Amino acid sequence: MEGMKETVEESLREIRETFASGRTRSLKWRKAQIGAIYEMVKDNEDKICSALFQDLGKHSTEAFRDELGLVLRSATVAINSLDKWAVPKHSNLPLLFYPAKGKVISEPYGTVLVLSSWNFPISLSLDPLIGAIAAGNTVLLKSSELSPNASAFLAKTIPAYLDTKAIKVIEGGPDVATILLQHQWDKIFFTGSPKIGRIIMAAAAQHLTPVTLELGGKCPTIVDHHTISKNIKSVVKRIAGGKWGSCSGQACISVDYVLIEKSYASSLIDMLKPTIKSFFGENPKESGCLSKIATKQHVQRLSRLLNDPRVQASIVHGGSIDEEKLYVEPTILLDPPLDSEIMNEEIFGPILPIITVRDIQESIGIIKTKPKPLAIYAFTNDENLKTRILSETSSGSVTFNDVMIQYMCDALPFGGVGESGIGRYHGKYSFDCFSHEKAIMEGSLGMDLDARYPPWNNFKLTFIRLAFREAYFKLILLMLGLKR
Repeated sequence: MEGMKETVEESLREIRETFASGRTRSLKWRKAQIGAIYEMVKDNEDKICSALFQDLGKHSTEAFRDELGLVLRSATVAINSLDKWAVPKHSNLPLLFYPAKGKVISEPYGTVLVLSSWNFPISLSLDPLIGAIAAGNTVLLKSSELSPNASAFLAKTIPAYLDTKAIKVIEGGPDVATILLQHQWDKIFFTGSPKIGRIIMAAAAQHLTPVTLELGGKCPTIVDHHTISKNIKSVVKRIAGGKWGSCSGQACISVDYVLIEKSYASSLIDMLKPTIKSFFGENPKESGCLSKIATKQHVQRLSRLLNDPRVQASIVHGGSIDEEKLYVEPTILLDPPLDSEIMNEEIFGPILPIITVRDIQESIGIIKTKPKPLAIYAFTNDENLKTRILSETSSGSVTFNDVMIQYMCDALPFGGVGESGIGRYHGKYSFDCFSHEKAIMEGSLGMDLDARYPPWNNFKLTFIRLAFREAYFKLILLMLGLKR
């Protein structure tokens, strides 16, 4: 442990010195580093896919869609847009302050700590890293020990491509994270659970360090059968993909539970069952297309959720578990009790509760009884229902008639609210996430008053000067026959 403390202190000292040297403020340096990330991913596609398969059982197609492809796109957007992002933004000051000028410049925070997650260990490490570099920071990345092969790849490969005096990677578990959080950082970016997010925030508070917390929550999906019945097959495929198609439901934005009117629930279930079969075959365990559960502890947690007798009684499909193979079968529940544990914590696994309501409008009331989710999905063409969802609920995002695609869109901010997170990133929002917007005002020594006030009354003099200017410009406008 002492050796790790020394390693952390030495790494932190070196990246602080690098930032102080001013090297990372160069746009040329930033683009070169982001370009190196792009080349690293392209050069090592097979190694990355192999690591993701070993850690999480991800099929190579899933790995490219959710991890490699996302990083490549983020890097491309950042390189192509950085010149525009970094340009100072000139502000139109009120006439009262003429002839002063104002602008806002984006400056890097300094030394950033990125704490990555295990479920998307490549994209959730490199995507925020791209944003931090684009903003001109130095970075220490702590990869997740629960994805050991992906973590080892990052620790070994990043130094071969990036500036090792500005970007560091450290491996380790909670003990290493504890050491890191004892130090002062200029910004902390964390992806993980609300439980750990509270620990991160408490540690950051000791140094008043700004944080971005990308957490999770129970993301509901409303199915308004009345208005989307003609497209119900597409709806079912998208729900199935959003529940089981991305890391076996171990994603913060995956579909957590479905809300539907009681009269349509059985038909939805009847359509979901063959859809699961079409995705994963007769035996999903042997399909090679369903990601495995991360650890035995996670399997045991999901098993505990299902072992509640009231929840067991609600199983209408699946439910089998193989702890040794880290497998939980795609499972459907019909109306598990709303006060059960599975309906009050993020499932983070391949279990889909379907909650029935008398009228689909009642779904809004159920959503409002739970903490604010990272995403709300709603399949509906009812404009009144859409308006109610937007005006009566709070969430990180709302997506109508699809699931999870908002995460892939660099033009929109991604982030939570309340227990689902603090802050936002992706695209330009990543640059903003890791930048401080500094206000710059350049005054003029002209148009001053020769006031006979002592120095301690300069504050009063400022207001006299401003009042004089205001009256002066009003007079000019009146003379010109203009209204103010």
